[in-house]
Amino acid sequence: MKPPPFDYHAPRSVGEALDALDAAGEHGKVLAGGQSLIPMLNMRLAAPGCLVDINRLTELATVDVEPGGVRVGALARHAQVERSGRVAAAQPLLRQALRLVAHPVIRNRGTVVGSLVHADPAAELPAVLTLLGGSVRLARRGATRDVPAADFFTGPLESAAGPGELAVSALFPLLSPRSGTAFREVARRHGDYALAGIAALISLDDDLRITGARVACVSVGPVPVLVDVTDACGHRPPASADWAAAARAVQERIEPEADIHATAHYRRHLAGVLTQQALRDAAREALDA
Repeated sequence: MKPPPFDYHAPRSVGEALDALDAAGEHGKVLAGGQSLIPMLNMRLAAPGCLVDINRLTELATVDVEPGGVRVGALARHAQVERSGRVAAAQPLLRQALRLVAHPVIRNRGTVVGSLVHADPAAELPAVLTLLGGSVRLARRGATRDVPAADFFTGPLESAAGPGELAVSALFPLLSPRSGTAFREVARRHGDYALAGIAALISLDDDLRITGARVACVSVGPVPVLVDVTDACGHRPPASADWAAAARAVQERIEPEADIHATAHYRRHLAGVLTQQALRDAAREALDA
């Protein structure tokens, strides 16, 4: 199929892009990697009246390790972030998650910020941003605002980015000392969207007891589901933590739905199994940190 007709703009600066988006209003759509948007256009699941192509805005193709976290610009590709040794050292969960995103060809083109704005509840990066308590920076003519992850994902394929706004970057906070992360998921085929997935974060004190444990769940709700399982883990050393209790806490919290790929019962079962696996992996990372 062919996409419906639209006006096309290819700005040379962020200012020009914001002007074009402001003029387009609710009919405007940003084109960056296009790995989700182009198929949706071709299948006529999306019909914006105006596309603003930001691929010439090389000033947005940045990945910086700041004191507060890893800031990823709107044109930074998945592969660019995945292959960065500085990023992996500063925030290992990004590489752990990005290796599960589709296939290398798609990661060479798709963008991290684009995935966040697309807000697919089956995608890995919204769960990563939610688990870490990160934020997305939105710009419009004459103003910018930082939106916390907890407020950014508003529903399936819906985010807080409004008409006339451009997501210019996202901030993924650094880990505290003695912390570890992990990402586990199950898909029918490698590279497919996950039937269920779990991103986990464990923090330990100086006595190597668990002081914080939380997970962000993929494909079991309309947005990433964040669950604090610190109490369920029991504030004990990882070797004696009650991972099964943490898994039950997650299963009680989520509300998965059935579709042609899996029943709701199976997704809930997967979430429990993956929670235990991811928390154990994260605990090992924390002990080695």
